[in-house]
Amino acid sequence: MTTTVSPRTPTPGDFKATVPRWAVWAAHAVPLTALPSGLWRLALGAGIPVGFHGEMAELYDGPGWITLYVIVLSAVAEGLALLTLGLVQPWGEVVPRWIPFLGGKTIPVMAAVVPAALGALAVTLFSVMGVHEWIDPDMTQQEIQDSPHGVAGVIMTVAYAPLLAWGPLLGAVTVAYYLRRRRQAKGRKR
Repeated sequence: MTTTVSPRTPTPGDFKATVPRWAVWAAHAVPLTALPSGLWRLALGAGIPVGFHGEMAELYDGPGWITLYVIVLSAVAEGLALLTLGLVQPWGEVVPRWIPFLGGKTIPVMAAVVPAALGALAVTLFSVMGVHEWIDPDMTQQEIQDSPHGVAGVIMTVAYAPLLAWGPLLGAVTVAYYLRRRRQAKGRKR
């Protein structure tokens, strides 16, 4: 008994051969860029002192309203980061068969590229704005005093710094996805 594969469904061996190794590494790195800041926020939400003082310590005092907020924010950020893997996995090209109505259908290239490119742009802008805000010379003296300093400030900075790589990594993987899918489409037309 022979198994026939639809021409639009890549086999795992064929798929892995067409995805550049660097793109696979970059896609797997993206969720790791969001992880440290998520863990830092979860520590804040759990009530672990992360270095805030004064009004900021009162505002971000956990557990409380901040706990649900940081859990949702961290889960959403990590979930969005994990979507990058779809750009280097078969489920990013063909909808998995178990999904009702859409299973087995080819995902249009631009349906993946446009949201991924916009996401790369948005994450880059937000992370750069965050750096600007962190080093903003116009911060009030009170904001400066209430922010984490010393070891706590270093830990917070180290936790958030990897976010600067998320946008560029996602952008590079998105370009690789677009070029690969475009090459595949040209190959089918011949």
